[in-house]
Amino acid sequence: MAKSPPRQVKRVLAIAVVGAGLIGLVLAGRHFWFRRPVGSGPAGPEVPRELFAREWSSRGVILLGIGDSITAGYGARRGYSYFDRLAANPSDEFADMMGISLSRVFPDLKARNLSISGTTSIQHIEQQLPDLDASLPEVLGVVVLTTGGNDIIHDYGRSPPREGAMYGASIEQARPWIEAFGGRLGHMVDGIHAAFPQGCHVFLANIYDPTDDIGDIESAGLPPWDDGPAILRAYNEVISRCASSRSFVHLVDLHGAFLGHGIHCTQPWRAHYQWDDPHYWYFENLEDPNERGYDVIRRLFLLKMAEVLAPNAKPQ
Repeated sequence: MAKSPPRQVKRVLAIAVVGAGLIGLVLAGRHFWFRRPVGSGPAGPEVPRELFAREWSSRGVILLGIGDSITAGYGARRGYSYFDRLAANPSDEFADMMGISLSRVFPDLKARNLSISGTTSIQHIEQQLPDLDASLPEVLGVVVLTTGGNDIIHDYGRSPPREGAMYGASIEQARPWIEAFGGRLGHMVDGIHAAFPQGCHVFLANIYDPTDDIGDIESAGLPPWDDGPAILRAYNEVISRCASSRSFVHLVDLHGAFLGHGIHCTQPWRAHYQWDDPHYWYFENLEDPNERGYDVIRRLFLLKMAEVLAPNAKPQ
């Protein structure tokens, strides 16, 4: 008959099992709550190659960038921002995107980027809009615009909220600032349109949410902000109304595309978890994309541009 292990051996085994369990819990917690893997390779929706197989127009076209650090490409290497990759493919382009760019379909394309990192919608209308002119009447304007995000997230709670830096504001406090943003945005896109007497299309992005629509910005190391999600929704509603009220303005939905790729990207119990690509699309500063995120944005803009500008394109 086999003898039972000594009590001391049982104790050691029990401690080992508990220790292994605790280590497993720590590793699981670290993975689900603190890891933000960025992944590798292409990211975002497929762009049908056939839409870019032939010329869209032989007329002169200017790709114009206006706005904040997203359009300026903060955090991306030169040539790898969404603006740069709209204009032309980098030498090591992903196979599925090789030859898919605006220079392929607009042979007389020029690019000009006026955007500046860290700027707000107030600065866009005061500093960037005046740089436009109407001196090229034969040119079609293809304009990409990201604005409003810095209005919301600045000054990260380090100063009392104010217009253009409203972090920490209540929704009631922010209502006049939200209304003023609507007026600025309308004035901005109308001013852009006026600068292109032969026509332009403004591709206007809405604002993504690095908390994946949960609103726990404190999980990213910033002060808690109860009304932050409501203010973000209000800004995106303003952006959506601007696009729907003007035939030359076209909404590009960054907010929807980036859900599940923020600070909760490794948590499969979340509503927006992305099983096919559970990776983080933001840069280390939280508010800008990383290079995979810029790839996504490039694809979103190209799909909307093809829908609007490609001859005989089917709506996406």
